[in-house]
Amino acid sequence: MTLVFVCGFVASMEKRSCTLSLLLLLLLCFHLTTVQCEGRLIRHLSSLPPSLSTPQEFKIGFKRIILSIALGILTGLIGAILFALLIKFAVQYMNQTPILKGPVIFSPKISAKTLQSALSTENQLLGSSSNGKYYKTVLDNGLTVAVKVLEPFDNGSPERHSKSVKRRIQQELEILASLRHRHLMSLRAYVRESDRFSLVYDYMPTGSLEDAMNRVRGNQLQLGWDVRLRIAVGVIKGLQYLHFTCIPQILHYNLKPTNVMLDAELEPRLADCGLAKLMPNIDRATSGYGAPECFENCSFNSNRYTDKSDIFSFGMILGVLLTGRDPTDPFFGEAASGGSLGQWLRHLQQAGEAREALDKSIVGEEVEEDEMLMAVRIAVVCLSDLPADRPSSDELVPMLTQLHSF
Repeated sequence: MTLVFVCGFVASMEKRSCTLSLLLLLLLCFHLTTVQCEGRLIRHLSSLPPSLSTPQEFKIGFKRIILSIALGILTGLIGAILFALLIKFAVQYMNQTPILKGPVIFSPKISAKTLQSALSTENQLLGSSSNGKYYKTVLDNGLTVAVKVLEPFDNGSPERHSKSVKRRIQQELEILASLRHRHLMSLRAYVRESDRFSLVYDYMPTGSLEDAMNRVRGNQLQLGWDVRLRIAVGVIKGLQYLHFTCIPQILHYNLKPTNVMLDAELEPRLADCGLAKLMPNIDRATSGYGAPECFENCSFNSNRYTDKSDIFSFGMILGVLLTGRDPTDPFFGEAASGGSLGQWLRHLQQAGEAREALDKSIVGEEVEEDEMLMAVRIAVVCLSDLPADRPSSDELVPMLTQLHSF
């Protein structure tokens, strides 16, 4: 903390020193220009012939002197401004984020040498997606970590060799590493290579929420309503931190069960916050979790993405926890379902038949059932077509926590 303060103080002093130097430079140029103009005036007056005595001739000479002074001042100011701009661009170039090579470490438990050694060997593949693969890696000190290898560029993409794009991704990773919340995955390190980034996280043996729900559907795992509600509360608290605590506000851009990791106690942690906007080859249209306002002609428009778009994705996750169904289930392609999980829930809720949507494996006591039916209403509001009709994450936290005592 002291180091951050000292660095900030030094940076502030450097900026003040640069500003003071530019002001002194402008004053010096103005002074030199004035002195030069005074010299020209004296020389001009001394060189005037005796015949220049009539009022009209004196007036013409005086106008020439004034014009000379004005041109001198203007020339000096333009020169000073150009020089100041040159200094400004030079300072900006020196202060821009350098593109780092090799491991960048944020955890004292990981060393650059052990990380590079682990990444150079063959590791256990955990899964893959449209923008990379996931591996389980054991470091030399016995620490088990998860490595996500991002491949943000296509082979023929001009951005593949763009320094500005790589610098932007690096800046996003620096922001991601600075986030600290119990419901967010902490970035422990990353390694930049020529065409990809390797992100290092804590290893979660339980896997993702997607893995857990697949095991539930296969009758390999039981998740009661209290656990599912706790997961939903953890997810929305993570979003609340990103939306209302972080300055500037951070949006997730790709919230879905595969990006919700579960620890040994089934506490959720959001992964890859904000990274999706840098990955042009992510296919959001087929995931079923993207907000409708962000799609135009089946293509994703990140400029229309807001915090309410994250809320829509959360509503889908809450709907999955309540129903146990996958949004890509063929059932939702049928006309009777309304075409989507959200439309189906809305139709049942409006018809007073919301109980029919609940996962039969969690329907039990009457008190829990009332909580679940209220949660269905919350999910339906989150899945509203218009972003303005959806609640904020700050409003959703008390809504969900009041359903059950945590």
